[in-house]
Amino acid sequence: MTTALTRRRFAALAGAALALAAGAAPAQDSGTVRIIVGYPAGATSDSLARVLAEHMQRTLKQTVIVENKAGAGGRIANELVKAAPADGNTLLMTPVATMAIFPHSYAGQLRYDPVKDFAPVAHLSNFQVGLGVGSAVPAKTLAEYVAWAKADPTKNGFYASAAPGSIPHFFGVMFAKSAGLTLTHVPYKGTAAAMTAVGGGEVSAISTVAADIRSLVTAGKARLLAVAGEQRDAGFPDVPTFRELGYDLVARPWYALFAPAGTPPAAVDRLSKAAMAAIADPALHKRLVDMGLEPTGLGPERLGAILKEDLERWGPPIRASGFKGD
Repeated sequence: MTTALTRRRFAALAGAALALAAGAAPAQDSGTVRIIVGYPAGATSDSLARVLAEHMQRTLKQTVIVENKAGAGGRIANELVKAAPADGNTLLMTPVATMAIFPHSYAGQLRYDPVKDFAPVAHLSNFQVGLGVGSAVPAKTLAEYVAWAKADPTKNGFYASAAPGSIPHFFGVMFAKSAGLTLTHVPYKGTAAAMTAVGGGEVSAISTVAADIRSLVTAGKARLLAVAGEQRDAGFPDVPTFRELGYDLVARPWYALFAPAGTPPAAVDRLSKAAMAAIADPALHKRLVDMGLEPTGLGPERLGAILKEDLERWGPPIRASGFKGD
């Protein structure tokens, strides 16, 4: 009888162990993790995804790959991730634009909801936007630029950005309103075209990602007058923030990871911890700073709050611009 009881207990323990192992297996290796990027290879979001994947692969002990699904300004990637299985194996790497800008600029046209269709995973980094001018512009400071633009807005009141509907586009709208300026937006097809225009004097000013104008500043073809971060940009320590100059303007654009809605909390937690561990790694942290990024490493709850804040932040300037995406 004792032997029979022992056998039954052993069988029960063995069954429990097998069930535990089966439940724990996905936490150890649930297949390949895909990080979907809505931009082509070489874009900042792509570069960030690749250095992140390299580190996360070691932490998760499973393969992590990056897939580029470029198109529609990043919207195609968002749609793909929305429709992906919520099993913890698919992530979206995206800038703030697709999640907090497009719901306003493409109102009624999006095939995804940034809050309902995605689970926040990790806030990875911020990056700076700022206002620059070409070297032919006589203004050396933001105050001088405002005075110069006001003096003849039909001639001096033009600013470029790398794309219509972008954060730099709408930040220019916010700045113009704060400064009492009449500025006309001149959209270009990409960063390179916009930089060529301001460097060659085709347009006097540019609202831009700060890191993108560095080569022109170094070459003496442009000046960065102010940045829109809460603190100065590490790459431009001598350039003041708009707040320092009396403008209550903070843009705070970012890159972050999201998973499909319905992804199990345990899977989200595991992926989030792996991503935050990567951002905290000193070597990777330095690589991001060298890319012109400001590493953050914030968890799902904080990312969700930031998303909602930015959805509210960008609505007014986008509506004020009258912009309607195609």
